[in-house]
Amino acid sequence: MLDQQRHKEFTMATKKITDASFQNDVLSADKPVLVDFWAEWCGPCKMIGPSLEELSDELGEQVTIAKINIDENPDAPGQYGVRGIPTMILFKGGVPAATKVGAEPKGRIKAWLEGELA
Repeated sequence: MLDQQRHKEFTMATKKITDASFQNDVLSADKPVLVDFWAEWCGPCKMIGPSLEELSDELGEQVTIAKINIDENPDAPGQYGVRGIPTMILFKGGVPAATKVGAEPKGRIKAWLEGELA
């Protein structure tokens, strides 16, 4: 069991960010960053979590997938007008380029993201 837990921690591909790290991790990033605005109590957020982990592995060369907990970090969601979660905002060159609100199957998220990265 411990090995499985250790393996899961090792394969966590999404990057955890905070209000304090947002400038450096997102706005100053050298490649596009998909930010997932989420909360612990949000069922749909938990549903898309595994899909985002897989997409981070699959698309890691093209985009960084990051997660920010809105309860612990209220500044960034307020600054970018996040009203409902999950909200995913794709930042390119430090500016929001595309937004998707709500949970979707992995295939739809991947198709949307690949379309925006093209």
